[in-house]
Amino acid sequence: MSTKGKVALVTGASSGIGAATARKLAIEGVIVGLAARRKDRLDALVTEITGVGGKAVALPTDVTDLTSCKAAADALIAQFGRIDVLVNNAGLMPLSNIDSLKVDEWQRMVDVNVSGVLNATAAVLAQMIAQHSGHIFNMSSIAGRKVFPGLAVYCATKAAVAAFSDGLRMEIGPKHNIRVTCIQPGAVKSELYEQITDPTYRKQMDDLAASMTYLEGEDIADTILFALKSPSRMDVAELFVLPTEQGW
Repeated sequence: MSTKGKVALVTGASSGIGAATARKLAIEGVIVGLAARRKDRLDALVTEITGVGGKAVALPTDVTDLTSCKAAADALIAQFGRIDVLVNNAGLMPLSNIDSLKVDEWQRMVDVNVSGVLNATAAVLAQMIAQHSGHIFNMSSIAGRKVFPGLAVYCATKAAVAAFSDGLRMEIGPKHNIRVTCIQPGAVKSELYEQITDPTYRKQMDDLAASMTYLEGEDIADTILFALKSPSRMDVAELFVLPTEQGW
């Protein structure tokens, strides 16, 4: 399918997978709405994308706030008349054991990883239904299917994203011609690991990074493009993307 002229909203667009996805979409002719909290990062990415002939707009957004998500979606619709793609990418992963009782970190993960997906989806869905077209990408993880020590709450949030994606596809796919794809990556080089406050797990992740080649954000962006450009008769429901060294 042609991507030229489509309009996308990408959350978590200030770094990592989100920024890489925004760049790749823009190269393919997609108008990209960049949603994240760090406006300076978004402005820099807009300059980068427009400098190579793409089109992007900065939309400072807090995905934990439904009003903020709706404002971002409304701004895109007001300027370009539609939203064709949503990439629900914003996420947090502060590792710790449950008995460390880092309850604030648990709550923040639920707010961003789960509520953020729900809020952004709610913000775009009415427009996609009115268009009778759209494609929603939800960023789960291999951790949504396999539980790891130190990641119990993170795994729970990503399992919720996978479950929501399945239900969303069943309910809106055939009825409204909206495709839903759940991306489930393994280890990707990103800022996620900088959020780890537990020193033992931070060292563990640093050691892993030194011993294994991680995926790059661009690899996940290419995966998103594969599903987006697939024929309209196809709905790529789930995609697992793992480093070749990660033999899960």
